[in-house]
Amino acid sequence: MRKLTRALILLSVVGFVLAVLGSFMGVTILGISPEGFSRGCTNLALIAIALLLALDKERSAG
Repeated sequence: MRKLTRALILLSVVGFVLAVLGSFMGVTILGISPEGFSRGCTNLALIAIALLLALDKERSAG
């Protein structure tokens, strides 16, 4: 499960970088606007945080 959270965080970082690049260049990347990448990286980061919190609760309860 840790690998999944790390993968989500990595994808979030990639999405953020693509959003910044697209914003500075003023172009869409792969047909997705910079706002789309920004929303996507935020959602992936929130999912990773939720998974980490859930794992922490399982460890402390078990």
